Amino acid sequence: MDKDLYAVADFCLIPIGTASVSVAEEVAECQRILAKSGLKYKMHGYGTNLEGPWTQVSQAIHDCHAAVHATGAPRVATDIRIGTRIDRHIPPGEGNEGKVKRVEEILAKDNEANQH
Repeated sequence: MDKDLYAVADFCLIPIGTASVSVAEEVAECQRILAKSGLKYKMHGYGTNLEGPWTQVSQAIHDCHAAVHATGAPRVATDIRIGTRIDRHIPPGEGNEGKVKRVEEILAKDNEANQH
């Protein structure tokens, strides 16, 4: 398969060995990197959704590691979940939102059924 797989990812970058128990500064630095990546991303309370071509998603996470190390974090650990699919086309930038929308549609049907 020559084409780069489209990846829908979620990752949580964890700086280790910093002077503070807060990781907000390091997370902000990673968000700055993602803003420059051109990829679709959305931060949430315990990580970031990220999507795009697999190689670009991987590079962006790598770049976040490098940037957080540059802030002085001696260690960085990252939990990553990546999904791909080839059974249907995922419009670029709609992978994560599409997953959420599908579940919301199911729940809306539940609500409609309960109101009748």
